[in-house]
Amino acid sequence: MFVSIGNTPRDYAWGSTTAIAGFRGVPASGGPEAELWLGAHAGSPARITHPEALGHADLAEWIAADPVAALGPDHAAKGARLPFLLKVLAAAEPLSLQAHPTPEQARAGFAREEAEGPELTAFDRNYKDAFHKPELIVAVSDTFDALSGFRPLDEIAGVLRVLREADAASAAGEPEPGALDLLAEHLDTAEPLRDTVEWLLRDGRGGDTGEVAWVTERVTALAASAVALDSAYARSFETVGALAEVYPGDPGIVISLLLNRVRLVRGESLFLAAGNIHAYLEGLGIELMAASDNVLRGGLTPKHIDVDELLDVLDFTPIAPPRLSPERVGERVEAFRPDVPDFVLYRVDGAGASDAASAPIALDGPAIVVAEGGDVVVTGASGAAPVARGESLYVTPDESPVSVTGAGIAWIATTGR
Repeated sequence: MFVSIGNTPRDYAWGSTTAIAGFRGVPASGGPEAELWLGAHAGSPARITHPEALGHADLAEWIAADPVAALGPDHAAKGARLPFLLKVLAAAEPLSLQAHPTPEQARAGFAREEAEGPELTAFDRNYKDAFHKPELIVAVSDTFDALSGFRPLDEIAGVLRVLREADAASAAGEPEPGALDLLAEHLDTAEPLRDTVEWLLRDGRGGDTGEVAWVTERVTALAASAVALDSAYARSFETVGALAEVYPGDPGIVISLLLNRVRLVRGESLFLAAGNIHAYLEGLGIELMAASDNVLRGGLTPKHIDVDELLDVLDFTPIAPPRLSPERVGERVEAFRPDVPDFVLYRVDGAGASDAASAPIALDGPAIVVAEGGDVVVTGASGAAPVARGESLYVTPDESPVSVTGAGIAWIATTGR
């Protein structure tokens, strides 16, 4: 079964005023548009375009009423929920530093807060559900910028060395190394990343006084120096300036220098596993995640930060940027397949071909298709359905395998194996 779906972009303040409208091929709304949710998550379930055909207004309502028809018998038996959420995401300003729990942490945290914690809508609620939230982001814009994972310790030492050089070359007079000495002291422990992050977040919550406020102010100033901006870490120091404009004095500014600064070009991706600290900075992307709303924040936000819970969730192991290369799985078809069962993302490139069908794509569960750049037609076991540029289609698993024709690009989210 093919079901046409749609939604209204969410107007978070960090969203772009033009990127999602451009992707959809519609006039801009005049306000920020941050995320277009395509799924059944209760936060913003996708609307069914012709509700009279099924008797239900949105995907969440339909799945709850008839999970066998909507999900297929196999997935209906696993819990009657769509396990993934597809988004078109457009950041014009940085998002908060954040991480997501493992399945075990999510189940335990949700049960604990259900038993004794705040209401689901409370400001200080950490766990909104019992599920993990691994994420995949693929760049759609020419570039997509992010912070992701703790960078190697030798790189952090290099960043600190450049800051010391900038301090020594200060045009204001005598060097003022005290703030950098304090940062270096916290980085010289048995658990340098954990200890430094904990210190920055705990002391930094005191406002514009205290050691962390001093360190943040000094690091921000030195990052704007010619020495810093002419170094191997120039992009990281530019990010410090950008973050300081939006979140002046926030300790997340200093934390950003401990993280990998990543620039994706169109078609490249990151996979953010549980415990990965990250923040999207700027760009348009296709984001696919497990259907959860569990977010532990670590700075660059006015929202709740639970330092203890965040420290338990974070993975402090230094890593290279967690890029995920797609697999070529057929004519004009690539698959972004992370090591989780919740989702896989296919990209079918129309390449200007309006008639030739792509290689068939086997669906292991329900799927959602969104068209980019032009119209496509999705063909399955029961027939075919058109998807205009920027529009979306829900596909039940009994249509498998599916193929795509048309000049546009089809992004197909479905369940993993």
